[in-house]
Amino acid sequence: MQIMSKIDDLRHQCKQWQSNNKSIGLVMTMGNLHAGHMELIKAAGKHADQVIVTNFVNPMQFDREEDLRAYPRTMEQDTLLLEKAKVALLFAPTVEEIYPSEIEQVSQVQVPGFVDRLEGQARPGHFVGVATVVTKVFNMVQPDVAVFGEKDIQQLLMIQKMVRDLNMPIDVIGLPTVRESDGLAMSSRNNYLNDEERSIAPKFHQVLSKIVKRVEAGETDYRALENEAIEELLGYGFGKDYIEICRIHDFEPAQAGDKNLVVVAAAWLGKARLIDNIKIPA
Repeated sequence: MQIMSKIDDLRHQCKQWQSNNKSIGLVMTMGNLHAGHMELIKAAGKHADQVIVTNFVNPMQFDREEDLRAYPRTMEQDTLLLEKAKVALLFAPTVEEIYPSEIEQVSQVQVPGFVDRLEGQARPGHFVGVATVVTKVFNMVQPDVAVFGEKDIQQLLMIQKMVRDLNMPIDVIGLPTVRESDGLAMSSRNNYLNDEERSIAPKFHQVLSKIVKRVEAGETDYRALENEAIEELLGYGFGKDYIEICRIHDFEPAQAGDKNLVVVAAAWLGKARLIDNIKIPA
């Protein structure tokens, strides 16, 4: 596996592969890899000849400085996992390589409809930071395929819209959420949970699953279902963020009669902010 930190080196290798008619799959990560990331990498390998994985903690997408500082960085462990997975190239740049000037002065990418909804509202500037860094890396690599997890479903849909709107010739694939045996969505932030919190954490997915079952049974008072779920989570010791039943195509609040829905949620448990979602088929 090649390990690179310079954009020019990355571009040179990508052009070389492309000149030899090798397709490229891209998986973007912030490191601290887990089994969920490895499934993304495996999927990329099924769709492309060469797989590139990024390891970059993107400061532009953090709304809190303390969260950025605390984000787990496990480069040595990550590298061993990627070598075992036979990844072709690991791109691990410095912040200065990606943002050579002050971040506040960098051109930004903004996708309408996502900036002020749910995660965008809860984390000001987050989606602008994500869209900007993804666009930058897409320009560097020019992949044929990029794979993202459905755990961050709003992010996935934003990236797919961005690619369509900007006519990028990239197939953005979403992979179903990878879960622990007790239902908790795999996340690097799960490392913030202590033993007691970890035992409570699966309740998050269980509460969302209850909503799905009640909607499938015919209930349509979605705001009441959301409020009941929030109260249940508070009773377990979670801190409130949001739970919402949305239309999956535009993430607007679902109304009776809407089809193709998704229940999306974020909640605090100790120092960890957990996010999850479950699709509700028509």
